[in-house]
Amino acid sequence: MEPVKAKTGAHLMEILEKNKKSIITAVLDKFEAGVKKRSVEVNSENIFVLVDESHRSQYGSAHAMMKKVLQNACYIGFTGTPLLKNEKSTAEKFGGFIDKYTINEAVTDKAVVPLLYEGRHVLQDVDQKPIDSWFNRVCEPLGEYQVADLKKKFTKIEKLNLTDQKIYMIAYDVSEHFSKNWQGTGFKAQIATDKKDAALKFKRCFDEIGKVTTEVVISAPDEREGYENIYENEEPNEGVQKFWKNMMKRFGSESEYNKQIIASFKHDAHPEILIVVDKLLTGFDAPKNTVLYIAKPLKEHTLLQAIARVNRVCEGKDYGFIIDYYGILGELDKALSAYSVLSEYDEEDIIGTLTNIKEEIKTLPQKYADLWDIFKEIKNRVDEEEYEQFLFDEEVRHKFYEKLTAFSKTLSIALSSEKFYEETPEKKINKYKDDFKFFQKLRVSVKKRYAEVVDFKEYENKIQKLLNTYVSSDEVIKITNLVNIFDKETFKKEVANVVGQAAKADMIAHRTKRTIEERFEEDPVFYEKFSKLLVKAIEDYRLARITDLEYFLTAQNIMDAVREHKDTDIPEILLTKDTAKAFYGVVYEAVNAKNNDKNVSAKIAIDLDAIIARNIIVDWHLKPDVQNKILNDIEDYLADETNLGLNYEEIDLIMEKVVNIAKRRYSK
Repeated sequence: MEPVKAKTGAHLMEILEKNKKSIITAVLDKFEAGVKKRSVEVNSENIFVLVDESHRSQYGSAHAMMKKVLQNACYIGFTGTPLLKNEKSTAEKFGGFIDKYTINEAVTDKAVVPLLYEGRHVLQDVDQKPIDSWFNRVCEPLGEYQVADLKKKFTKIEKLNLTDQKIYMIAYDVSEHFSKNWQGTGFKAQIATDKKDAALKFKRCFDEIGKVTTEVVISAPDEREGYENIYENEEPNEGVQKFWKNMMKRFGSESEYNKQIIASFKHDAHPEILIVVDKLLTGFDAPKNTVLYIAKPLKEHTLLQAIARVNRVCEGKDYGFIIDYYGILGELDKALSAYSVLSEYDEEDIIGTLTNIKEEIKTLPQKYADLWDIFKEIKNRVDEEEYEQFLFDEEVRHKFYEKLTAFSKTLSIALSSEKFYEETPEKKINKYKDDFKFFQKLRVSVKKRYAEVVDFKEYENKIQKLLNTYVSSDEVIKITNLVNIFDKETFKKEVANVVGQAAKADMIAHRTKRTIEERFEEDPVFYEKFSKLLVKAIEDYRLARITDLEYFLTAQNIMDAVREHKDTDIPEILLTKDTAKAFYGVVYEAVNAKNNDKNVSAKIAIDLDAIIARNIIVDWHLKPDVQNKILNDIEDYLADETNLGLNYEEIDLIMEKVVNIAKRRYSK
């Protein structure tokens, strides 16, 4: 390999890719020689050494040994986390920074999702006053029997020590928080605690509360670990050791224990939450992992690694959430570097790592106002029909969907935060909920009315969860697929459920319009004709040229014609020949100037259908030789047997359209 100097990072990667085999071979050969001889002089000017996790691995003898073996090599270090201030020498070891890719840039590029941070009730001193306050807030939405059941459980935990009380309250709060906001969406969570016995206490509490499913993932204990009573009713020698023996009995080995639980967490509905101590807080990638509940001290590199577990991109995932019960970052009102746990980092390196959930919630009033601003021209704000007609314009509808989506995302975040309830009047919260319900119903109605495709990915998880959890409803807002007009009875029932003659007419007209668009290539002339009739009917109604009833009857007649593929303006000999009927439209359009006798065009259409029928074989539309044979036969027929004097341009136009129709009709 000849010496080459890289001009840019992209050029460097190009060199590496082109010469990777020779580079790897050279590095291995020279390193092996160096190990054998303990010392060797190597001309390594053309060798690149790429070092991953360079800020953690380059302070011992390994780096010195590499530099000794490959003295003149080009060393490039990579790291995925910011460098501590006292580790900036890492960069110096590699000759300074080539490039920095900040967290803000990664979020902008959508390589990761942004992280929202919330500090929740941290009870350092568990006394009666904060417990009563917390208990009253939790009980507010519960029924009489639910409150009684919760009081019974609290009577039990008051007998436990302070640590047990705190674990129980955190477990209850996590159960409520997760079940209300993520349960049933496919997204998952982790809770990080400080000790293995605490992890088992959390597991016991979660199981007793019964709202979420959990598994504990810990490393193997040594022989002395865990021999203490975790609960008052347990026998001696219970705890961590007993748990581990049960896991080994259940899974057979530690590796299988880890493998199966992690696989279930990533791919199955359960467990919903993993309880961890140190494992799975670094180097663990599960895109559906969305929430990290922190109930242990974390700082510096470990903290950044842990919170990165929930910033992986996943479909439908807008944010990762960090819920802090330990008070690690306080209120996050200042720069992260101002706090002791991250004070060893330069602020510019970690800016954008976390956003206080309160900052996102502050945008809710503006997003709410932006949504209502779309309808500022509406005079009667209680007339749903006026809203639906106002959204007739497709561009306005899409703006409405966009603003509603933005509002719903932030409302969902707000309703998951205890601070929002503390700082926002109940009347205002209820107004947000009621209006969200109204706009969501409006969205469903206009999508049905104007025959728009429903995006189920959005409904199934986030919006439906928000509706089910926070918006009380006296009726179900049911999201369903659009019923095809050919499903006569079902579509008839769907239309019957719509209130108002104009709304019924719009549903029929736009659903028929969508059917025409989907089937257009099967019979372009026929569908073009009825498409124009539909557009005219819709326009006439919008301009008040026809009444609601006239609009409804016109739309109904057009739908019936499209559904039955019925056109009264064609020769009788074509009535039972559906495909020839499609060819007829193309032929008559091309030849009527030479011969406007419709029966002549009908006979040509029937003959063309016969030519295609005798030539087609399985997958003919994928075989050029078969298609060429069909085109030749059609060309000969049109030129020699029709006696119309068609020129080759006219023949080519007919052939192209006829074969395209045949591909749609004879290739199903």
